Amino acid sequence: QVQLVESGGGLVQAGGSLRLSCAASARTFRTYAMGWFRRAPGKEREFVAAIDWSGSNTYHADSVKGRFTISKDNAKNTAYLQMNSLKPEDTAVYYCAADRRGAIATQIWSYDYWGQGTQVTVSS
Repeated sequence: QVQLVESGGGLVQAGGSLRLSCAASARTFRTYAMGWFRRAPGKEREFVAAIDWSGSNTYHADSVKGRFTISKDNAKNTAYLQMNSLKPEDTAVYYCAADRRGAIATQIWSYDYWGQGTQVTVSS
């Protein structure tokens, strides 16, 4: 069983930045694709960004493209989501997820393991 632990959430003003981290327990982390999703109050969980096993390929949702950047450090068993130019509509619980197949995926059902989530609140 792989454990994923998110950190780095918090309260920030609009226009500010945060970096989320997702630490994985598995030594096979380097073979996993990673994804970030979020769930805003009253809304369904939505895709934010994904990265393949190597870290060479990424994909970001249109709503965050140019502002958020996903990355992973296989040596540290950690994935990141750098969030810049934050907006109030980015307020949500952010979840990281791991996909054993290793390729970029945008669908919730593609992912095998999930973290507990970290709250991000952006004030106007």
